[in-house]
Amino acid sequence: MTTPRPTGIRVHLSPWCAAILRHGYPGQIPAAVIERALRMLATADGHLTPDGRIKRGGGRPAGRKP
Repeated sequence: MTTPRPTGIRVHLSPWCAAILRHGYPGQIPAAVIERALRMLATADGHLTPDGRIKRGGGRPAGRKP
């Protein structure tokens, strides 16, 4: 996987998320770990096609039901 390119979007992590990144993924680039996690979530939620492209108007509606 390639190193993520800066997009101008800044995300502020909670202390809990930062601790997971620091202790669970030592030595890895935090942005790359977050990118992999977001890709897995988007795939599971049906927002990506099987080849990884973003679906337009498809997938589950935003938000999760309890």
